[in-house]
Amino acid sequence: MVSQSRRTFPEFYKPQSGPVVSFELFPPKTDAAYENLRQILPELARLKPDFFTVTYGAMGTTQERTLEIASFVQKEFGIPTACHLTCVGASRTQLAATIQQIHDAGIHNIVALRGDPPQGQTTFTPPADGLRNANELVALIRSVEKERRLGPFGIAVAGYPEKHLEAPSLDADIANLKRKTDAGADIVLSQLFYDNSKYFDFLDKARRAGVQQPVLPGLLPVLSMKQILRITSLCGACLPDYLKAELEITGDDTEKAEEIGVRQCVSQARELLQRGAPGIHFYVLNKASHMTRIMRALFPERLGM
Repeated sequence: MVSQSRRTFPEFYKPQSGPVVSFELFPPKTDAAYENLRQILPELARLKPDFFTVTYGAMGTTQERTLEIASFVQKEFGIPTACHLTCVGASRTQLAATIQQIHDAGIHNIVALRGDPPQGQTTFTPPADGLRNANELVALIRSVEKERRLGPFGIAVAGYPEKHLEAPSLDADIANLKRKTDAGADIVLSQLFYDNSKYFDFLDKARRAGVQQPVLPGLLPVLSMKQILRITSLCGACLPDYLKAELEITGDDTEKAEEIGVRQCVSQARELLQRGAPGIHFYVLNKASHMTRIMRALFPERLGM
């Protein structure tokens, strides 16, 4: 019998499965922040997500810590993890070596992304002997696992309900998503959004384009007005007028903003699940208290309540 920590993405999304809940972490840049995350991880693990994903920064700046955190979570809590992997700043040979390292660390899932241009650059330029797109990265992972008999890995790719900032249209972006799934991706994790109609319209178009893989909606609970305006400006997600109006009233009161964010996230997640979403991928921002409230409201049976 395969151990819990060795489960790959396809095993979570079987027809008889219930909602799949996953949390995304980011590797802290400082030792103090890293130690704080280690203190918070037990609280997040107690919320019983099905898996964690761990990002890394531009140019792979926190790549080693990504692998360290992912490995720690699996060993300490027995919860499967996935390492993010991007095309940024790495040749094919370097990427193949990283794929091998991920496998050797006992990680069996990868989130394959092109990655954002390094800070100060507006366009993505592949490195020498590097890759241009996430579909090429998915294909490389499948090639490496076959050549080295590593896998199979579970592979997730990104989907953008409001289209990627660089895409000329949503249809063009969905065509790109189809290339990623055709290359061998198992699931799609969506960019954050706050209007559920965007997700369902995106899902309908993706299905009509031939994308059959599970598309997991990604939700980022609001913790402050300043935080959410910054993040939505970076990714192109729209903040609904009603939510913006509620948050503006809170001013600098982060407790009130978080209260609104928790309530909105619970409501949004409930509708998504009721209308057939296969689960929720939460961008938790390395914090636990708001996620405890959200999980208790959404999944009391999961927490034994």
